[in-house]
Amino acid sequence: MNHVLLFISGGELVLVMLLALLFFGAKAIPDIAKTLGKGLREFRKATNEIKREINEHTSDIKRDIDEVKSTVDRETTKIKRDIDEVSSEVDKEAREIENEFEQDFSDKTQENNSIDSSQPSAMSEDKPSSESGTKKSETQSEINFD
Repeated sequence: MNHVLLFISGGELVLVMLLALLFFGAKAIPDIAKTLGKGLREFRKATNEIKREINEHTSDIKRDIDEVKSTVDRETTKIKRDIDEVSSEVDKEAREIENEFEQDFSDKTQENNSIDSSQPSAMSEDKPSSESGTKKSETQSEINFD
């Protein structure tokens, strides 16, 4: 294992230890180490406590978000189902109206064809061909608008 401690070589580390021994004395170094150990322990405890609190609060928020998401999904599903039902009903009614319209149109067309065939052909001979064509188109337009 090759550990690098703040880019300090072994010789430099020994020099720092000798300076600490000279500066603080042999009796004070164990007390300093003990105090540093307690400080590090308290620091780890505080960071773990903060992590735990963050996780607890975020889990509450996550649970709330999941509840909202499930509610939105449920309501969205209901809305989609309602839209599909209304859409199918509208399509069904449109088909019924279209069928009724086609039936009425075919009935009117048959009536007009029977009326046209029962009228004498002398009427078309008396009038110029352009007028008879106009009358015929007027009759057809009346059928379309009824």
